[in-house]
Amino acid sequence: MELEQRVADLERRLAALEGAHRAGPRLDAGDFWALNGLKEQLSELGAADGGVLYTGSVRLPTGEQYAWQTGALTEELLEDDWTPVAESFAALGHPVRIRLLREILGGRRTAADLAELDEVGTTGQIYHHLRQLTGAGWLHTTGRGRYEVPPGRVVPLLVAVAVARP
Repeated sequence: MELEQRVADLERRLAALEGAHRAGPRLDAGDFWALNGLKEQLSELGAADGGVLYTGSVRLPTGEQYAWQTGALTEELLEDDWTPVAESFAALGHPVRIRLLREILGGRRTAADLAELDEVGTTGQIYHHLRQLTGAGWLHTTGRGRYEVPPGRVVPLLVAVAVARP
C-alpha cells in the first residue's frame, strides 16, 4: 500500500510539472518559480541575508514593449542611504501625478492632451506636476513638448503601483 501511494504521489507531481511546463509560468500566488530561481542564485552568491528581484514584460496600449529586470542584495539595500529615494516617492504621492503617468503610458504625450482631461487642474498646474515627475526621473521630454516615461522606469513604475494596491 505504501508503494502504491508513493507511485501515485510521484505520478501526480510529474503531471503537475509537465502541465506547468506546457502552460508556462502562472502569475497566481501559488506559483513561486521566480522566487525559487532567485533563492538559487542568492545561494550561489552566498548571500545569506537574501535579496529582492523585480521584473516585467510589458506592452503598453500604444504598442511599445518593454522587458526589464533588476535585483539587489538585502545587505546593500539596508546599508544604503534611503534619503535620495524620498523625492521619487514624493513625486508619486499625488493623485494627479499618478493619473498623468497613467495617461502618458496610455498614449497622451503632450501637455495639451493632458489638459483635456477632467480633474487634473489648469495648464499651469499640469506643468508643475510634469516638472515634479521629470525632476524625479519618472518622465522625460522627447521634444516638441512630448513626455514619456523613460524605458528603464516603465516596469519599476508598474511594480510600484502593483505593490501599493490594496
